[in-house]
Order: sequence, then structure tokens, then C-alpha cells
Amino acid sequence: MGLVVALLASLVGASAAASPARAARVEPIRLALIEGLSGSFGNAGEAVFRNLVWAAERINARGGVRLPDGARPLEVLRFDSKGTPEEALAMLRAAVDQRIAFVLQGNSSATAAALVDAINKHNEREPGRRVLFLNYAAVDPVLTNEKCSFWHFRFDAHADMRLAALIDVLAEDRSVGKVYLIGQDYSFGQHVVRKSRELLTQRRPEMQIVGEELHPLGRVKDFLPYVAKIKASGAQAVVTGNWGNDLTLLVKAAREAGLEARFYTFYGNALGVPAALGEAGVGKVLAVAEWHPNVGTPSSDAFYLAFRQRFPQPADDYLHMRMQAMMEMLAQAMERAGSAEPLAVARALEGARLDAKPLQGVHQGLMRAADHQFIQPLYVSVMQRAGSAGVRFDNEGSGYGFRTVRFLPAAATQPPARCQMRRP
Repeated sequence: MGLVVALLASLVGASAAASPARAARVEPIRLALIEGLSGSFGNAGEAVFRNLVWAAERINARGGVRLPDGARPLEVLRFDSKGTPEEALAMLRAAVDQRIAFVLQGNSSATAAALVDAINKHNEREPGRRVLFLNYAAVDPVLTNEKCSFWHFRFDAHADMRLAALIDVLAEDRSVGKVYLIGQDYSFGQHVVRKSRELLTQRRPEMQIVGEELHPLGRVKDFLPYVAKIKASGAQAVVTGNWGNDLTLLVKAAREAGLEARFYTFYGNALGVPAALGEAGVGKVLAVAEWHPNVGTPSSDAFYLAFRQRFPQPADDYLHMRMQAMMEMLAQAMERAGSAEPLAVARALEGARLDAKPLQGVHQGLMRAADHQFIQPLYVSVMQRAGSAGVRFDNEGSGYGFRTVRFLPAAATQPPARCQMRRP
């Protein structure tokens, strides 16, 4: 046995001597992307992956995360949840088994809620193997209110923040007297329909809500029956939080049916929607987001062009600024903490401002310590032909882009915090 051990040791030593680069390899800081990377919303998951990879590449290109014991690169690993909370929990267990301490997820508030609960329990049970959850798109307000967690940070504006901006624009449109509400039948979609009714009743009590519809998440292949109801109702505007293929197929059906209503959306500016609508969407599809390609500043234009250079295929065009902010702020927090340990990183994220040089002049924001909700500007934009005033860039090579109709600075988007956070 001693001879075998000695032989193995000599082989390892010889291998290290022959391959100094391998011996000197720096252990990366691994990030687990738990997302639907296949199935009905696989395209949305792949768009997320491209954004996170690009952000990691930029951080690594400038030396990685600078820690006291040396700089370390970021590595994004894929864990396919197949779009279900149950599979996401299985992927969380797989990531924990691999001792990955940072989990990234966003496409589905139901999945995010399940992950928050599981991570809370895991961190209490195993404080030596804590996990930090960074959320870039799950926008149900409860996640930073009633279900807020010290171990969860949200980098997207939540649904009420987005909806307030969108409904402000809708309420000022005096040509609209009838509105139809439609959404996906899960926590986020239900909340958007309910909150839309509340806000419209407050701001335009004379406006008629002529229909409400909740449909199965990711299972409807033909939205023509839903659009027929909208058309029969006489609605001049539709409010929807739909995303991914549920939004693309909805607007395709609207075009085919000749529906003239304006669409007030959370995600109408990407993932196939402009191409699906074509000319029928000009002046009729509005979206709300923390940024869009036609913000119009030189810094923003340059940043977007760099993304398009990295991903030149039109189908790969979907730059999420909030994901870039999340990755930059994570790297900054690790450097301020001098550690990649989740508790230290979480404390460094609380109250942090986005001040990374790559995003200066492009985006800004503050991670509110009270509830771990990122406070950032919002834009409401409307679909127009590329090349028209204010629309330098199109979406996904469609020939159509979006022009700003309302800008809200970060200070104007802050909701009250209702979080009662338990801190370790």
C-alpha cells in the first residue's frame, strides 16, 4: 500500500511539474443559474444565460474579483429547472451538493418563492454551507415584502413599481375608455391583474374594465379564442404581465385577428414580440423596463453595441441591464467584503450603490437594505419603426424598436417597504 501511495504521489508531482499552468489554476467563484433552459420558456432562459456569461466575461477580462488571497474569476454554471418549481428545488440541491454558494434565478415568481423558502431552511440548518439568492426577474412584490429574506436580493423592479409607471401612461390616454386585463395563472400574473384593476380604479374611475382573464402558464398554443373575447369586449387597451412565448403567441394572435387595441406590457420589447407584430404594433405596444437600447446617451449606445458585437445573431438580441447591474454589484460586494462567503457578501450588498465603471453613465441604482429591493430608474417606451425619431436600434433584427415616452428617475420609483427582515 505504501508503494502505491508513493507512486501516486510521484505521478501527481510529475504531472504538476509538467503542467505548471494546471497546478496554478485559480479556483473560480461558481454561480449556479437555476432556470428554465428547455421547454416553453427555454428561449427566455437562454437569453438570461447570454447576459450573465457576458457580464462574467467582462469582470474576468479585467482580472476577476479581487480578494485578499488573490483575484478569482466568476463562472456561471447551468442548472435546467425545466420551468417548474419542483425541478428548481432539485437543481438547488444539486448546486448545494457541489458547494456552490450563489444561486441566480428569476423567470417565475413561484419558483423564486420556493427557492427563498428552501434556502432559508438550508441556511438555518447548515450555517457552514450558506447560499445567497440573487433574483434578476421574479417580480411578485411579496418576495421583498411579506416573504422577504436576508438571503434574497432582487435586482428587478417589482411588479407594483413597473405597473405604477405603466398605468400612469395609460391613465393619461383619454382615447382609452375600455381596458381588458389578461395574465398567466400563477402568483405574478394574478397579482398584475388584481393590481391593475386597483390602480385603474384609483386613477381613472370612469374607465371600464371590460374583461379579466387568467390562462395556464406556458401551456396555451393558440391564443385566438382569448383574443376573440378581447375584440368582442370593445377594449381599446390590454394590460398584461405575460412574458416569453405566452406574450409572443398572444400578440401574434392579436395581429392575426386584426385587434386594434394598444398593449401595455411588462416585456413587449423583446423575445420575438416586435417581429411577431410587425407594422401592426407601431404606436400600439408599450413596455416598461429599467433600460432599453434607445435610451439615447453615448454611454448607453456604446454599451449596447458592445453586447451586439459579442452576440451578433439577431435572435440573440436581448440585453438585460438589471442582470449586468446584478453581476457588477456582486463582484463589488465580494471585493468590499474581502470574501466570497455568502454572509459577508450579503452584508456588503445591503445599502450598496451601483458604481461599477462599465455601467457609469449607463445605469444606476441602490440596493435598499430594508428589504433587499434594488431601486433604479424605469422607462416606459412605445414600439416604432427603426430609424424614426428616437429609435436608432431595432429589436432582434425586426426593423422595429422602442422610443421612450416616460422616464422615471430612481427616486420616483421607490415603493414603501413592508419587510420585517430576520437577520443572522
